[in-house]
Amino acid sequence: MHVIILGCGRSGTSIFGEFFQHLSTYTYYSEPPFEDLKGYDYTQSIAVKVPRESPDCPPTAGLSFPLDMLDAYVPYPRILFWQVRHPLDAICSLKVGISRNWGHHPRPPDWRDWRAKPLVVQCAYHWNYINSIGFEKVADRVHISTFEKLVLNPQVFARWLCQKVEIDVEKEQGAIRQWCQRVQNTNHPHFVEAMTSRPYSTKDHSVRVGRWRENMTMEEYKLVLPLLQETAGRFGYQLTM
Repeated sequence: MHVIILGCGRSGTSIFGEFFQHLSTYTYYSEPPFEDLKGYDYTQSIAVKVPRESPDCPPTAGLSFPLDMLDAYVPYPRILFWQVRHPLDAICSLKVGISRNWGHHPRPPDWRDWRAKPLVVQCAYHWNYINSIGFEKVADRVHISTFEKLVLNPQVFARWLCQKVEIDVEKEQGAIRQWCQRVQNTNHPHFVEAMTSRPYSTKDHSVRVGRWRENMTMEEYKLVLPLLQETAGRFGYQLTM
């Protein structure tokens, strides 16, 4: 079964995707140009994390690729996942990339209009754009996965994921155990960060779930709340003053 992982940057898409890199039965591609999907060998199982924009493939709003072309490129059987993270934690993690000329993709079409606003507001706008406009385009075809479940109990997450993609748990037991060891909420001797996440990492927090309490002021919280509240609630994240 082929796997496509979608979602906002800094929400766990990388470590989710690298689960498949551990497996003997999968070939894994991290953020390839969407056009590359056309040429993959689908006689074997592939997993793709958030394909990037391709010049000749005008993207669907909120996504980095044209949704109607996905059917032509990636055959069935396939499964799509939408990875989401608590917006306040995601904002704190997005700061590095957004500060670099809005380095996370896909950029909202009006991203330049937001550059003069505080960085946390830019990050909040990006999270909301991807998880509202983008998610709505694929809501009827994705399975939702949360950063919190992945990080706080990787063993349970791995079993859920294996069931969804019909992986033989016994055959891949060693690889699954190795991936689960990597996934930690705090720094730990076994923790190994996803490769593509490393350029965006900071050492200003002690935990990954709930890091906003270490990184966000009350003034910043009040600034971003109006941008996030409705979309956050759709994913079960309750934000209140």
